[in-house]
Amino acid sequence: MDADFWLQRWREGQIGFHRGEVMPLLEQYWPSLDAPAGSRVFVPLAGKTLDMHWLAAQGLQVLGCELSPLAVEAFFAEAGITPQVQRDTDGSHHRAGAIELVQGDVFALREQALATMDAFYDRAALIALPAGMRRRYVDEVYGKLPAGCRGLLITLEYPPAEKDGPPFPVPEEEVHALFAPHWDVERLTRRDILASEPRFIAEGVTALSTAVYRLQRR
Repeated sequence: MDADFWLQRWREGQIGFHRGEVMPLLEQYWPSLDAPAGSRVFVPLAGKTLDMHWLAAQGLQVLGCELSPLAVEAFFAEAGITPQVQRDTDGSHHRAGAIELVQGDVFALREQALATMDAFYDRAALIALPAGMRRRYVDEVYGKLPAGCRGLLITLEYPPAEKDGPPFPVPEEEVHALFAPHWDVERLTRRDILASEPRFIAEGVTALSTAVYRLQRR
């Protein structure tokens, strides 16, 4: 899976991972972070998620990163917003109000871009990556977040032999292995969601759960 894979998915409209509403798990569990108004929040592999608008509405400063220019354009266009655009070595920065969305490679973000983040929200980034890329992602992206940074990580769990990702299953033991020893990891909930995911049922998946973790960097 390389950049062209995701760019093609957006070109062909194969974006079943996009939700047309704010993620209820975000609304329910974000308050557990106690992130004060004005906190800077990082959203990796953001797509055109409405969750960024929700975070901004909580008085937070949002920094998203998304590879696809089509996703970035759609995010602002669908909200009726015209952002200011500026380029640097991180990519094209699209800014409007409390939201800044960088169109570029999340692995290429400079450390200084993430060093001021107070929090993060990862709903569809870790599970978008195959097992062979997840260690690099945690080391190179999460590794740039500062001590004290905390956030929500949402994963999926299903029998890996029953479906080819993405999204990929990430079991709890892998979450702990990926983030130790630099992060404190607490699972907040695990829910059976198979009945509400007909696409997974159609592919032969027999068990599907989602889990929400609270992480804080030591």
